[in-house]
Amino acid sequence: MHDKLSELESKINFKFENKGLLLQALTHRSYLNENPKWGQDHNERLEFLGDAVLELVVTEYLYKTYPNPEGELTNWRAALVNAVTLSKITSEFDLNNYILLSKGEARDTGRARQYILANAMESLIGAIYLDQGYDASEKFINKFILKELPGIIENQLYRDAKSLFQEKAQEKVGITPVYEVLKEWGPDHARNFQVGVFLEKEMVGEGDGPSKQEAQQVAASDALKKKGW
Repeated sequence: MHDKLSELESKINFKFENKGLLLQALTHRSYLNENPKWGQDHNERLEFLGDAVLELVVTEYLYKTYPNPEGELTNWRAALVNAVTLSKITSEFDLNNYILLSKGEARDTGRARQYILANAMESLIGAIYLDQGYDASEKFINKFILKELPGIIENQLYRDAKSLFQEKAQEKVGITPVYEVLKEWGPDHARNFQVGVFLEKEMVGEGDGPSKQEAQQVAASDALKKKGW
């Protein structure tokens, strides 16, 4: 495992003083169920910390760089730090190869894997922050995350899919979309929802997520794509 940790460190260009923090950032809750003697905690507390550090670094950068009103900055930030963007960024240093998962979780792909990767990215930021402070975290976030911002702004990826789909549906077919939960599963601390979006009786998109709201956004985005709107 030590070799793998060094490999990841060189990919992210950051050397941990406390390797235990990096190991914890990579440990998913499910791994501990199969390896109770692992000796590391899972990464959810680090994720909680990393989420706040990421939000602060991005907020400060937006505040200093753009004179735009608060509402716009909020939308840009949300598009930059959401699970879709973060999980996509993790492929740059192949984070997927280093996360410690249970055998069941390791087989999971699609949306579930996306959330695992995004959460591990936040845990990694939390670990960097605890290991070497705010400046080191800011450097990492600048290198890997903030560079996505111009593309998000240029391609209007910050537009909220649900309100955009409602706008288009009313404009093109005069119908207000309706969202319905198709199924839900998983334990209380990790619920999953599958939501369908309907134009009258026709289901035009569907999506999964860890909350009804996020599943609705994914469903709206799916519908926009399928309708070519």
